[in-house]
Amino acid sequence: MAMIKVGIIGSTGYAGGELARLLLQREDTEILWYGSKSYIDQSYSSIYPNMYKLTDGKCMDDNMKELAEKVDVIFTATPQGLCASMVDEDILSRVRIIDLSADFRIKDVSVYEQWYKLKHGASQLIEEAVYGLPEINREKVKRARMVANPGCFPTCSFLSVYPLVKAGLIDTDTLIIDAKSGVSGAGRGVKADSLYCEVNENIKAYGVATHRHTPEIEEQLGYVAGKPVTVSFTPHLVPMNRGILVTGYASLTREVTYGEVKAAYEACYRDEYFVRVLEKDVAPQTRWVEGSNFADVNFKIDPRTRRIVMMGAIDNMIKGAAGQAIQNMNIMFGLPEQTGLKQIPVFP
Repeated sequence: MAMIKVGIIGSTGYAGGELARLLLQREDTEILWYGSKSYIDQSYSSIYPNMYKLTDGKCMDDNMKELAEKVDVIFTATPQGLCASMVDEDILSRVRIIDLSADFRIKDVSVYEQWYKLKHGASQLIEEAVYGLPEINREKVKRARMVANPGCFPTCSFLSVYPLVKAGLIDTDTLIIDAKSGVSGAGRGVKADSLYCEVNENIKAYGVATHRHTPEIEEQLGYVAGKPVTVSFTPHLVPMNRGILVTGYASLTREVTYGEVKAAYEACYRDEYFVRVLEKDVAPQTRWVEGSNFADVNFKIDPRTRRIVMMGAIDNMIKGAAGQAIQNMNIMFGLPEQTGLKQIPVFP
């Protein structure tokens, strides 16, 4: 098979670094462009010393038009608004794009602009962009010119509760999602809230009732439910490098057995390599997915309250960002989804 030529815009952020780390291990991809307007002409391994002697690439600018002439696929691991400000029909006619920002995840441009406080720069392309959660949109991803890679919280939240929404076993009006994230989710930029002394020995809720991943979760669950879905979503920052743990709560629509609920999960994930439905009473843990593209999910029926608890864990940098982006690339280029993504979770 011909080598897949890759460009990464935003290669020096955490998600961009993970893209490079995963792609450099493959024999069928070649990274031709390490885009980083902050470090132009500096060697990539000087920014990420873990790449020392693994690449001699230098950081380049973010010229998407020039890049589109050189590669088969562009990953944009950039702040919100940047991809939308650069991409156009001419570029999409020449190269495939996998955008790790939120620019093309939300179909209603007014909702995007309300939550992200940005004017969308390419609203004419929103309808075409495919929401890149392979477990539900695999066939659409195969044909896509542009994939909107899902956010980390939406990925874990959706995979945790999707089977029960699809089966009609929960009342979506009662859905509450509580999520915990490692500090890498805040990105590599220097922020006071991410400093060691602020994070260590501390846990806090943030973005309460205002987190920008909320409408993404609601939109995707709404497609499954066939009606608008509103969720209460609260993320928390915990003092670990990576990982997301989601705990969702909802009222059951009727009395159910363990077997019925387990069957709903198996119906959705039986053939999904990267989604692992755990054994009865085993709660997902972030350490059991760290460094991997796996999502571990499970549930617990609470007959006392007539509610159900839905749980999920992912590595926010892999299944929540770079790994899922590469999973989408594999699908787009007709490769087995697991190609380059079979890393066993790291422990301890």
